[in-house]
Amino acid sequence: MKQTDEIATGADGTGAIAEVSPPPGIPALLVLCAAHFMDAVDLSDVGVALPAIQRDLGMTSGSLQWVVSAYALGYGGFLLLGGRVADLFGRRRAFLTAVAVFGVVSVLGALAPTGGVLVVARLVKGVAAGFLAPAALSLITTNWPEGPRRGRALGWYASAGACGF
Repeated sequence: MKQTDEIATGADGTGAIAEVSPPPGIPALLVLCAAHFMDAVDLSDVGVALPAIQRDLGMTSGSLQWVVSAYALGYGGFLLLGGRVADLFGRRRAFLTAVAVFGVVSVLGALAPTGGVLVVARLVKGVAAGFLAPAALSLITTNWPEGPRRGRALGWYASAGACGF
């Protein structure tokens, strides 16, 4: 027998209505999409600011590349571990912790007095994004019911990331 989002067939086959928790609402999806947008923006926007960063922090052209690469290395290097941590310790907890770290390190990076501090801040922010992204995606895939609702949620999530890039 086929199950719908609203009615699930009982284990005894009587067709009794089972408790089905509703998917999270639009505010939860907006938070997840905003986090994905934030990840994408941070990966791609720093290129525009490189001349100002070089001028203000006195960085050489060679060291300036680390401002971009540090984030990408942290992000890509910790995606798998981030997914596993979300599975072990809870998706919501992993997501909220990563968002908090991302926010704090973003402020520290904005106030960085030297290029070295900025590079370290970008690396840590990339690691936080590597934990944030799989936790956010798994929150969608586990909390929205399979079918059109999940498809729409994933579509909005993907669109937020594309807009960020």
